[in-house]
Amino acid sequence: MAEVETAQVQQADLPRQAGAARPREAEERAAGPLAEAISIMARLRAPGGCPWDREQNFDTIKRYTLEETYEVFDAIERRAWPELKDELGDLLLQVLFYAQMASEAGYFDIGDVAANLNAKLVRRHPHVFPVEGKLADATDADAVLRNWEQIKRGERLAAASEKNTADASASSASAAASAMDAIPRSMPATMEAGKLGSKAAKVGFDWPEVEGIFEKLQEEIAELKAELKKPAEAEQSRVEEELGDLLFTAVNLARHLNADAESALRTANAKFRARFRAMEASAGGFDALASHTPAELDLLWNRAKRADESKPERLAGSEPGTIAPRGLKT
Repeated sequence: MAEVETAQVQQADLPRQAGAARPREAEERAAGPLAEAISIMARLRAPGGCPWDREQNFDTIKRYTLEETYEVFDAIERRAWPELKDELGDLLLQVLFYAQMASEAGYFDIGDVAANLNAKLVRRHPHVFPVEGKLADATDADAVLRNWEQIKRGERLAAASEKNTADASASSASAAASAMDAIPRSMPATMEAGKLGSKAAKVGFDWPEVEGIFEKLQEEIAELKAELKKPAEAEQSRVEEELGDLLFTAVNLARHLNADAESALRTANAKFRARFRAMEASAGGFDALASHTPAELDLLWNRAKRADESKPERLAGSEPGTIAPRGLKT
């Protein structure tokens, strides 16, 4: 393997924003609190520690990881920076919890996690950290992403080769491996759909123009309507399948529009919340809405919509129309 040289960057060469610590200062400030956090987590899991923490395992904790991730999203969308600091701490707790349980089982520890991350960051940034004394060519973000994907493919091939060496019977399974295997099934469905479409697009399997996706949306809507016209005893699974096809196409429309489907839907959810809250206020509460006719509910909704659209900044604290990055480095 080629030797990677970790560049020693002079502190004076780094830009500094007002109030921001330089990397070395931030590293020194973080070392003590991080070590203490690791120690606290170990104490909580140790005999005589917290009964709840000691009962947890990988499967019971994972749902909290998802919750904490979305709370980070929420704080960012609301530009609630003090809250974001707390939420990032809660997310860090998840990492410490998993690492502690893994250490207890003899799999790895938090030091292994950090060392693996450091090696990966250096290895996947050859335009910053020289390989055999030479920097890779990456003049823009697109070139960085191309290099990143190429390095990832090399890493997967190397991992597959090691697995085959350890277990010859795995060779047939490796031969049938797909590029899609790198995309976890555990992702939120909108994120998975976007990544699947993006991966397929790398070999040209994609709509050349956005207009083709609008046509595909109409096709999927027609197929869903056709399923709904079938007898009531028709399989619900077919309806869900066609609805899934429609949603998959919609997510890939977002990809072509350079928008993040998850963020767009979260913005729509926030907008609905705000407008429905205004309807409740106008009607005198949630229960009072039940006494209104559909036409009256429409009037309340339209009134809330007009009031919302007249605000100088709709959904204060969020940024509607957030543009997705050109690629995701994962």
